[in-house]
Amino acid sequence: MASVASGAAAPAAEKAHRARRILAIVAFVLAGGAFASLVGWDIRAWFEELWDTLRAIDTAYIVAGIAAMTVQTTATALGWYAILRYAYPGELRWRQMWAAYACCVALNNVLPANLGTIVMFVMLTTVIASATFAGMLGGFGVQKIFFVVAGTFVYLYLFLSVPGSFDISFSFVDENPWALVALVAGGAVLVVIAVRAIWPRIVRWWGQAKEGGQIVAHPGAYFGRVVLPSFVAWIANLCIIGIFLAAYAIPVTFHTVMTVVGGNSIANTVSITPGGIGVQQAFNVASLKDVTDSQTATAYSVAQQLITTAWSILFALVLMIWVFGWGGGRALVQSSYAEEAKA
Repeated sequence: MASVASGAAAPAAEKAHRARRILAIVAFVLAGGAFASLVGWDIRAWFEELWDTLRAIDTAYIVAGIAAMTVQTTATALGWYAILRYAYPGELRWRQMWAAYACCVALNNVLPANLGTIVMFVMLTTVIASATFAGMLGGFGVQKIFFVVAGTFVYLYLFLSVPGSFDISFSFVDENPWALVALVAGGAVLVVIAVRAIWPRIVRWWGQAKEGGQIVAHPGAYFGRVVLPSFVAWIANLCIIGIFLAAYAIPVTFHTVMTVVGGNSIANTVSITPGGIGVQQAFNVASLKDVTDSQTATAYSVAQQLITTAWSILFALVLMIWVFGWGGGRALVQSSYAEEAKA
């Protein structure tokens, strides 16, 4: 009888665990929706604009763009999966990672400052029993190595091929040199004080972070399972830009694509608006001023952002329903605080 009871309890425990995971996802999605309402995002108007955009673009470009977006998300998730499999063997399934990263991409399109990445960390520390927030940060550092190198290549290309681009991007250095010196010096002092105050915790966090980056100790696995998928994702991103440029009859050249990539990267770095709305359009208009007029550049930028956002949300919802189901049932604040406390 005891074995029968324990057998019946196992599915119940699994069901409860799944409910907690679903809650973490749904709660953050709801939080994103609440934030959108607070900042005045008119969702109905957004859908109307999306519909008008879809009608204005040839269906072939939309399908091709969606395919490239799916490849980009999937390839990046594969890199993350390899990192976390080495960090926490046997504790993560591929489809869980796929859904979590898709959710991250979707939320980064509606939340400011790439907060969707933090949401993904919370989700993964819920799914992976032994994972810590510091471990997620360690994995994040490893995952970003390729993209930092690729971004450096893009910036160097722009600075070397576009006269004055360095002055435009870093004009604040020339305009406020002493303010910059004071900022750097003050920040350094604050960092030293903070490090001395919490040094024991930093030592513990460092150990956890190294655990999250275990895959770098295996160069073959790192280059084959992280760098290669990251490269595929980066190429897919270039394809997305090229597809939507072509949809608006904007010349698709290596230089044009690199200019847009660099502008988008800077916009995402400096923007605090959800998905870089507004800031990205301004950078795209500036990037494309030599090849098209401002109206066409704006239309292209808005269309790409609308379709990218809509597909990322739909794709994330489909994966979350497939992986985690519809169940749920814990308080939002309790779950989010509990996961953050593991860091």
